[in-house]
Amino acid sequence: MSTTRTRANPQIAHRLALLESMLRVRRFEERCVELYSAARIRGFMHLYIGEEAVAVGANEALTDDDAVVSTYREHGHALARGVPAEAIMAEMFGKATGCSHGRGGSMHLFDAERRFYGGNAIVGGGLPLAAGLALADRMTGRNRITCCFFGDGAFAEGEFHETANLAALWGLPLLLVCENNLYAMGTALARHQAQTDLALRAAGYGMASWAVDGMDVLAVEDATRRAAEGVRGGGGPHFLEMRTYRFRAHSMYDSDRYRDKAEIEHWKERDPVEGFAQRLRDAKELPDKARSALEDRLAAELDSAVEAAERAPEEPVEELLKYVTSPVEASPP
Repeated sequence: MSTTRTRANPQIAHRLALLESMLRVRRFEERCVELYSAARIRGFMHLYIGEEAVAVGANEALTDDDAVVSTYREHGHALARGVPAEAIMAEMFGKATGCSHGRGGSMHLFDAERRFYGGNAIVGGGLPLAAGLALADRMTGRNRITCCFFGDGAFAEGEFHETANLAALWGLPLLLVCENNLYAMGTALARHQAQTDLALRAAGYGMASWAVDGMDVLAVEDATRRAAEGVRGGGGPHFLEMRTYRFRAHSMYDSDRYRDKAEIEHWKERDPVEGFAQRLRDAKELPDKARSALEDRLAAELDSAVEAAERAPEEPVEELLKYVTSPVEASPP
């Protein structure tokens, strides 16, 4: 396909941009596996492979003024939000140039400039924080929303129910996005929830709720856009159950013995990245040369990010207590 035709058709350009964003997340995660296996990245690390359509589709429907609150599986959310791969990779290496100054690592990515209010190592821990952000916006009259990502395991936490109840009661501009990948660590959804239709359960709090095919980036974008418009229009909190699946284990430490291999292969047949790429290829919107060029560009981007992370300095010892407490202000005379 010629560049001229792509520019003349913004819908094609948009679809190609969605593919690029999902591929960036996939290739970033794959590079992290290599680096972790080589002990160049340490600590806990939770991969987003298989769930790319959720992060990319949802963030595409949000504005720069909206806030995003994430989980410990947040590399994809951060990349889709626009946090540079270089800043994230440096954080993975624990370097001072990381988006959290090397203090957070994989589970605590943060970028206030992009209103990305971080990953959170506590299951469901981001939910009350998101409610606070939404409450602040409502009280100050700012027309923006807060989007909070969390997993199906958070339904077993009190934070979800408290947040959902108060958000509905107070009419907060909050969009709750549940990434239902069917497993809370190693526990299958049906083993910890009597009612596995999570959208139905959320509707019990009096908020608009529906389920979405989380393996289809266009479906995710459309659903998130409709929900965001509903929240922004004064419709109170909305809930989206993104039905998705992680292809890798819960974390790099997880032996993944609780899932049947046939189940994993079944879901891989619905790969959100390669499936979407095939749709574009079938529509003659993604020639092989264009795909190769895209892969080369992303590989170069990640090579540069890794090289920058390796060269970056560690935070000086004398700076380690910085940000731990608020600076002391002088008392008025």
